[in-house]
Amino acid sequence: MSNYTTGEMAKMCNISVRTVQFYDQKGVLHPSAESEGGRRIYNNDDLTKLRLICTLKSIGLSLNSIKSVMESELSEKILTLLLNEQVKTLSNEIDERQKQLERIIVIKESITGKASVPANTILDVEHIMEKKSIVRNKKKLTMIYVGVGIAAALGLLFMVWLVVSRIWWGLAIYISVAIISLFISAFSLKDTEFICPKCDSVFKPSLIRTFFSTGGNKVRWMTCPECGYRDWCVLRKKK
Repeated sequence: MSNYTTGEMAKMCNISVRTVQFYDQKGVLHPSAESEGGRRIYNNDDLTKLRLICTLKSIGLSLNSIKSVMESELSEKILTLLLNEQVKTLSNEIDERQKQLERIIVIKESITGKASVPANTILDVEHIMEKKSIVRNKKKLTMIYVGVGIAAALGLLFMVWLVVSRIWWGLAIYISVAIISLFISAFSLKDTEFICPKCDSVFKPSLIRTFFSTGGNKVRWMTCPECGYRDWCVLRKKK
């Protein structure tokens, strides 16, 4: 079995040495051994695990979520569900991009040939531009959602001091932020459902239950209403 240094691991996964060291510090990826001089030594299994971590990071999972999923009894099943959903998402994006490319080529040929461009083709292009705008808006909404979440967490720690100090206007601002966060969460989660890694059932819990569950935009710590198993359930867009 091949052995690798921290630098070699970083190079093969196209990340920095500090990132590999950070994963070790956070308990996500420990080296299989250490040299007499105290250097980290990794093997092929560690390399496979690091590549998986990088993939999960690229699809939006936080480091804490990745660690928790890997520690689960059903880690392989959860990871398979996550990757299956990502395959579906990427396949849909590829199909849509291919259609966009074909439409643009038709318009380009029409313009080059100085022929009239069909009205329905123009509408298709407008639809493409509109869809791009929607994607940009969704990204902005995600950033807002994360920002509000951080503000709410900090506000919760600050809330006790506000009450003790009788700074009621500050308390009012905190409550307003919490309400806004709830509305944004409701909008972002209204078209999502969960897949149980134990029984494969698909379920949609209440908004309150989803909002206060642990996790991120890919997995949440939930109890399946069908089998009663509690673990990391995978989010997916409602069909």
